[in-house]
Amino acid sequence: MQPGVAFSRREGKSGAMRDHDAIILGAGAAGLMCALTAGQRGRRVLLADHADQPGKKILISGGGRCNFTNIGAAPDRFLSANPHFAKSALRRYTPQDFLALVEGHGIAWHEKTLGQLFCDGSARQIVAMLVDECAKGAVDMKCGAPVDAVDHADGRFSVRLNGVTHSAPALVIATGGPSIPKMGATGFAYDLARRFGLKVVEPRPALVPLTLGGADLMFRDLSGVATEVIARCNKAQFREAALLTHRGLSGPAILQISSYWRRGDTVTLDFLPGRDATALLLAAKRDRPRATLATALADHMPQRLAAMLAERLALAGEMAGLTDKALRAAAARIGGWAFTPNGSEGYAKAEVTAGGVDTAGLSSQSMAARTVPGLHVIGEAVDVTGWLGGYNFQWAWASGRAAGEVL
Repeated sequence: MQPGVAFSRREGKSGAMRDHDAIILGAGAAGLMCALTAGQRGRRVLLADHADQPGKKILISGGGRCNFTNIGAAPDRFLSANPHFAKSALRRYTPQDFLALVEGHGIAWHEKTLGQLFCDGSARQIVAMLVDECAKGAVDMKCGAPVDAVDHADGRFSVRLNGVTHSAPALVIATGGPSIPKMGATGFAYDLARRFGLKVVEPRPALVPLTLGGADLMFRDLSGVATEVIARCNKAQFREAALLTHRGLSGPAILQISSYWRRGDTVTLDFLPGRDATALLLAAKRDRPRATLATALADHMPQRLAAMLAERLALAGEMAGLTDKALRAAAARIGGWAFTPNGSEGYAKAEVTAGGVDTAGLSSQSMAARTVPGLHVIGEAVDVTGWLGGYNFQWAWASGRAAGEVL
């Protein structure tokens, strides 16, 4: 919770006057969608955020162009302790639904790889669209308004913002997780949820670069080299680019696999994705006997990486001088090079937070808390985390919509 925030949950009468139908804390993607949905249904909505403007994480997403959804946003592309929880909201508000909103505002867009949809122009267009939709619903938006206190009594929630108390029968927690703290992100949502008796699945950085130590730091000298790989961890695998860094591994394939990685787990990289590494090396020996292993590999990956792998495999000299057994062993290593990351680059570099408010305490239909009437939790604050590529925005839109339809 924000430093200095007071909380009480008590019985007895409250002296505050009900001045809204719902108070939504957090003017990010989920909060904005929830607010505009409820507001356009005629509800009196207060949307508050400690930041000085709404949608600050939206503005930096997608390199400033906002990867606002993914056309492949199926439930199996989201992580949660309950893999079925996200199905209802995602089914009722689809990527096509959000795309219709985007097109209705005349925002040009394009599809990149793997179903990712981006603005042709700026992420500011998405924020402006959402703010405009909130205005249509007469949403009372207060930015630069940190929460001073939260009170719950007699079925009403009271929230003090900048010394002024606001009251409503419904409260929505939409303040996200602690990823990207430089944007002001904190664990406020979890602290507030716990104070209402909700459980929290341990949060952890997700979609984050992984760090290496010891012998695995062999790639430090290759910092900046990118290559397509298949990254695997436990039962998950992704075929995308990996980026070698001075601290370890990054790039889309690594960010994806990081959500499935836990400390102590091994990550393997196939540096020849989609190819039969054994057949490739044996053919190279037959067709180019005077070439070195590094030269043969350089036909299929960056030259510096090929040289490093050959050096680590300790296979010097011409291919003709290497035994078939040695080449088969090399192929196995190249197709499944194992690393044991010693950590990640943490919330500072994480695009999202995995874990969050336990879905066991929430309704999948409305995002409402089962034991606290009127309380809802949406977006990144919930234990639902999507893949890289617009999935987390789709969860924000879908969960925000689900709550907004019942406020």
